[in-house]
Amino acid sequence: MLEGVEPVVPEPAPDEEVRRVHAAEYLAAVKAAPGDPYATGHGLGTIDNPVFEGMHEASALVCGGSLRAAREIAEGRADRAVNIAGGLHHAMPDHAAGFCVYNDCAVAISWLLDHGFDRIAYVDVDVHHGDGVQTVFYRDPRVLTISLHQHPMTLWPGTGWPGELGEGDAAGTAVNLPLPPGTDDPGWLRAFHAVVPSLVTAFRPQILVTQCGVDTHFEDPLANLGLSVDGHRAIYAALRDLAASAAGGRWLATGGGGYGLFRVVPRSWTHLIATVLDRDVPPHRPLPAGWVAHTAPLTGQQLPTEMTEGRDTAYVPWGEGAERVDAAVLETRKAVFPMHGLDPHDPRD
Repeated sequence: MLEGVEPVVPEPAPDEEVRRVHAAEYLAAVKAAPGDPYATGHGLGTIDNPVFEGMHEASALVCGGSLRAAREIAEGRADRAVNIAGGLHHAMPDHAAGFCVYNDCAVAISWLLDHGFDRIAYVDVDVHHGDGVQTVFYRDPRVLTISLHQHPMTLWPGTGWPGELGEGDAAGTAVNLPLPPGTDDPGWLRAFHAVVPSLVTAFRPQILVTQCGVDTHFEDPLANLGLSVDGHRAIYAALRDLAASAAGGRWLATGGGGYGLFRVVPRSWTHLIATVLDRDVPPHRPLPAGWVAHTAPLTGQQLPTEMTEGRDTAYVPWGEGAERVDAAVLETRKAVFPMHGLDPHDPRD
């Protein structure tokens, strides 16, 4: 165990906590499905969401992890917490979607809203649109949801357009920045810094909640963005800075998507945990020999040897030069910046 680091063991979220987000009939269907080989409905029994033994228990435990992280922060025992198993952002109130059964992000945010927080910023950097979390809080002005993702014309779930802005009193609190396929580290970071810090700062949240999927990587088999492990490391550093400058230092981080199971996910989420702990891992640090020996027989791929891919993550700030992401950035800024008193054309925002 690292000195000064306290791993906390979660318990499965009770039904009443899961029902903060999910319909009672959906919980009943999830619980019953493993005993019914012909179970269908509520998004269950599909290629994306196959029924498995202990489905409710496993999904409730993931929710319990994010709830425990929220409680540690809310009760003052920590300023930051991470649930690497969390980030199941596609689950909807009444059905499963995209490998997600219960939406731990939304459950934790709902709990925080009932325990002293009334302004929460959620930033989703997964390659897929954070549609489930957006749906849950689409009419709640207390929650700002920001999702950066591959363009919905080119990737499931086909949502996350700049015009999805929230409804009623929450108009302007749903923010979507769809990026073109192939966007690399400098382009992604340029887009992030052109949109996210200004909006989060203007919203004045009391806590930052993030979904840190790593399926934006250029090797990921399910998507088409072009980020690297080095880009992921830069993203986490930017989120940490944002939590410090705009959310009183409070940061609840979750995992998410990521399907490069040997070459990408272990390194990227090690960087995430290290960043949350202020124990940043040097990029050229060798991978542990024991881990390499253990995993080498499990994959036919050549394993990396360091915590870096040697990519340059330096980006040109918004308002300088030109990048292929600029049209997407400007569309998002025009859609939502004026609703927060920001000038979409001013690079100082």
